[in-house]
Amino acid sequence: MNTTTAHDEQVRAADLKAIEQVIAAIEHAQVNELPEDFLALFRSDAIWTTAHGKLLTGIDEIAEFTRRTLPGAMKDGSVRYELVDVLFIRPDVAAVKARGQYLTLDGEPTGNPTSPLYVMAKEDGRWLLTANQNTFQLPE
Repeated sequence: MNTTTAHDEQVRAADLKAIEQVIAAIEHAQVNELPEDFLALFRSDAIWTTAHGKLLTGIDEIAEFTRRTLPGAMKDGSVRYELVDVLFIRPDVAAVKARGQYLTLDGEPTGNPTSPLYVMAKEDGRWLLTANQNTFQLPE
């Protein structure tokens, strides 16, 4: 028996749109080297594992790393992110899979794709990065 209502479907569609906007905001902040915009996407107690395996615990560690590495990170190109899949663990918690591709200054793929996984929590109507891991993707 399916008990999903039209209201539930509207809420889910709005949540998916909001999550997609977080992915777009990640891309925007990185491409434009905006550390504060990037940091605003996190919960204060978030954890982040970088593509190189560095564990960052809490917003202070994430902020220190981001403010040190993001400025100048796009001097040789940019990055593009695409939402791949969303698994709602609960209505307010989602595992979000994305695909990242670093680009040259000419917009060509560098051959260094990433495969981030973001666990997001919805708080006060806003989806925030909570437990995250970025992983370089090996060639197939």
